[in-house]
Amino acid sequence: MTYIPSATRYQNMPYRRCGKSGILLPAISLGLWHNFGGVDVFENYRKILHLAFDSGITHFDLANNYGPPYGSAEENFGQLLKKDFSAYRDELIISSKAGYDMWPGPYGNWGSKKYLVASLDQSLKRMGLDYVDIFYHHRPDPETPLEETMSALDLIVRQGKALYVGISNYKADEAKKAINILKELGTPCLIHQPKYSMFERWVEGGLLDVLEEEGVGCIPFSPLAQGLLTNKYLNGIPQDSRAAKTTGHLQTSQITEQNIAQVKQLNDLAVQRNQTLAQMALAWLMKDPRVTSVLIGASKPEQLADSLKCLENTSFTADELTQIENILQNKP
Repeated sequence: MTYIPSATRYQNMPYRRCGKSGILLPAISLGLWHNFGGVDVFENYRKILHLAFDSGITHFDLANNYGPPYGSAEENFGQLLKKDFSAYRDELIISSKAGYDMWPGPYGNWGSKKYLVASLDQSLKRMGLDYVDIFYHHRPDPETPLEETMSALDLIVRQGKALYVGISNYKADEAKKAINILKELGTPCLIHQPKYSMFERWVEGGLLDVLEEEGVGCIPFSPLAQGLLTNKYLNGIPQDSRAAKTTGHLQTSQITEQNIAQVKQLNDLAVQRNQTLAQMALAWLMKDPRVTSVLIGASKPEQLADSLKCLENTSFTADELTQIENILQNKP
């Protein structure tokens, strides 16, 4: 059956400018880190992608080793691009990354020019694309000179294999250096993708300030702390949850009594706001104008639909913000 996207797909999604660039990103973007690999069900993630685009999500985020197995998320996304989205390529922002383990040997990891150029070539083949819109270095490499890694990103843009480049998981000082090198090379850094949620707030210790100063966008990943900031774990670990999966990145050992106590208090406040906990956690990130887009995952269409409802209430009173801060700081 031919997929025809909703004619009203751009009516309800807000779009935010990415730093000082010409790019607008949807307030919610979809990450394919989980649930789109070879171990997952094709028709399920096909429905997720359809709902995403129908809802105004134009940005789909991947990486070379997303799956499992490695590369399978890009392969599956490539199939769906060909089947369902080929006519809408120019309405999409597609990103990929390299920086973590991908293939054996010394050239399949970290941040060398050899690895980054080869990795993107492989990603383009898997997805059936001539270029990606954004290509990231996925994490800092303590051994490779930063100048080499950034010059690789510059080369990739000049080769026409990516329109923009970004960095991910860089601390404030590292990010500032990388951004300045790219600026000198003539390929400005578009965006930074850090891990950021109510439970993971290191970006507030300087990184957000750097991004604001340098005119670089910010797209947090794991905004729901791998599902912990949802109502899934209020009464134990469900069998179909991410923590129950052996292939997942959220393990049962990470779900502590303290976390559950905080989640329950946050959930009570979300109910008062007529939101689910997930919706409130996403809206909490959006309150900061330095956050361009929030990168979410979804294991089923219903989960995505629930997350999208966060857009209905993204404002907080001063009292609500104080309550949230006290909960997160374990204050009475």
